[in-house]
Amino acid sequence: MTAKPSLNDTELAAIAARITRPVVLVGLMGVGKSTVGRRLAGLLQRGFVDADEAIADAAQLTIPEIFEQFGEAYFRDGERRVIARLIEEGHGVIATGGGAFVDPVTRALILDRAIAVWIDCDIATLVQRTARRDSRPLLKNGNPREILTRLAAERAPFYGEAPIRVMSENGPHDVTARRIIEAIDQWL
Repeated sequence: MTAKPSLNDTELAAIAARITRPVVLVGLMGVGKSTVGRRLAGLLQRGFVDADEAIADAAQLTIPEIFEQFGEAYFRDGERRVIARLIEEGHGVIATGGGAFVDPVTRALILDRAIAVWIDCDIATLVQRTARRDSRPLLKNGNPREILTRLAAERAPFYGEAPIRVMSENGPHDVTARRIIEAIDQWL
């Protein structure tokens, strides 16, 4: 299979000019939403924000601390409010936490006011990527492969509501970011 030529700066600028809403990245933990999001924002010459970082800043606690002290429901409520604010502020690319798009109110907001992009990935790659950090509350109590497999099955119907789906594979994040831009271009 021959690789498709990469988008040049003129093509990137033309696509970026057509994007009039924030691009919100959704998908399981470890798919690369934050890393790819930063690269995507750079290619589009837009700002980037990680919703989890914004939540932690607002709460003055880490995500694991919020989960531990207040529980997942409390976290999801704050997450919904922060994502709404980030969309309202017009950030160019927003990376969300893995469970954000599962919440029906958050999902409706993103679908209505942003461009939702589901970054998907195979389980083996997710296990490898998530093992790099010990800060994932949902992976603390059990076998990560089993937990990620279960979460993937449970959340796929919700992620599937995103109009754009791009596969993330091991390799340069630039490749996934460019695939997202091409998919957005086709969707627009």
